[in-house]
Amino acid sequence: MSRATRILVALAALSMAIVYVLPLWQIGLEAPQYPEGLGLYIAIDKIVGQQPQDLNSINGLNHYIGMKVISPDDIPELKYMPKIVAGLIALGLLVAVMGKRRMLMGYAAVLLLFSLAGLADFYKWSYDYGHNLSPDAILKIPGMTYQPPLIGSRQLLNFHATSWPASGGWVLIAAVTVVSVLAIRAWRTPAVASA
Repeated sequence: MSRATRILVALAALSMAIVYVLPLWQIGLEAPQYPEGLGLYIAIDKIVGQQPQDLNSINGLNHYIGMKVISPDDIPELKYMPKIVAGLIALGLLVAVMGKRRMLMGYAAVLLLFSLAGLADFYKWSYDYGHNLSPDAILKIPGMTYQPPLIGSRQLLNFHATSWPASGGWVLIAAVTVVSVLAIRAWRTPAVASA
């Protein structure tokens, strides 16, 4: 790997540390009775409202339709995600120090797999919350589910729900993209030329 590639890999790995201070994902809800909207930020180790009372308000609304309470303490991923990201950062720095093309390609594959696994886990989590409703719910609409979109927007009764990466998520996407592009370039470059 060239010196420039090694520096870029190290910077991409270190940039992922931003997720310890910036949220990964955001879910927003807009409705006529909530003109300012309600929202959640999903961080690496917690879920908080976009405004101080938003999480409580969302849980109150969810009670009427039979959804489980969104309680960060009940989500095990929030406990082990900080360790996983720390491991990915350390692995990226090791790849930059070692400078081996195969390690770079392996690192890119690991980042992509963890990214896909994270999205799949988020989808599974939102599916569970939106589909497994209490039979004792106050408001029951046959055939209606309340799963927010994985990415994009969706109408849920009178609420317009949106789901997008937050600032930390965009940094993570950029880091994975940089490493993936570098790995593709390394794969396409003959080994002799890159030595």
